[in-house]
Amino acid sequence: MAQESASLFGPLAQYGTGTPDYEKLREITDRMVPFSVHVGVGITELGPERAVVEIPAREEMNNHMGSVHAGALFLAADIASASAFVGRMAPRLAGVTRFVVRDSRSTFLKPAIGRIRAVATVDERVAAGVLSRNDTEKFDIDTKALCYDDNDVLVARFSFDCVCNITAD
Repeated sequence: MAQESASLFGPLAQYGTGTPDYEKLREITDRMVPFSVHVGVGITELGPERAVVEIPAREEMNNHMGSVHAGALFLAADIASASAFVGRMAPRLAGVTRFVVRDSRSTFLKPAIGRIRAVATVDERVAAGVLSRNDTEKFDIDTKALCYDDNDVLVARFSFDCVCNITAD
């Protein structure tokens, strides 16, 4: 079990301070979660406003009806949301000791076909408040992700309620 005092995002911390290197953050974050690497999730964009993740069109991503499985959509949304957190909170990543999803909600709108693209953002009000302080604190932050299929059709919406512990610099 990881110690609460160690930075969860240690490998990223040096690229978030000063002027964040978002491409380096994207490159490292893209390889951080073994399951997402195994499935083929790719982070294509990571910045202070949003993150974009893609899951390739592969037969094993489909359900028995030939559309993309709901679990694959959830994975894309989850990884995009966590990546959006990394991008927005880059200046304070060294202090993050905990970041977990507490609750999630999903709305499936249409059958998803082919490659999936998830676009995620974080609650700007909460992020701006945390970034304006240098406190040790526990805070809740919401993320949202929209999933689009190969035809750029919105197929699902996700929201995640996350909890984060962060230490002062």
